Amino acid sequence: MSNNVINTTTNKPAIASSTVTRDLRELDVETGNIYESLVIMSKRANQISNNIKEELHQKLSEFASSNDNLEEIFENREQIEISKYYEKLPKPSLVAVQEFLDGKIYYRNPTKEV
Repeated sequence: MSNNVINTTTNKPAIASSTVTRDLRELDVETGNIYESLVIMSKRANQISNNIKEELHQKLSEFASSNDNLEEIFENREQIEISKYYEKLPKPSLVAVQEFLDGKIYYRNPTKEV
């Protein structure tokens, strides 16, 4: 049974927004080692997380002002909407696992390239 869900607007597989039980045998097919696969996915998740964090800080820096008063903090709807959008994004670890299973992650192991 396949857990892939196709997003009809973009024709790309949708990322699950919650934890999905996975068969460990699927994760080590490409590398032959479950631990190597987990390291690859964790490094990719860190990349995704850093990219999202950088993007969010860029967008929120537009709203930064030198003299914040209490009224401006509570009334900034655009900033609240941006924050809500980023909170609803799937977790970077879920995105990384899906990318790994779809074969979209480039990786290499220098010790195996001898």
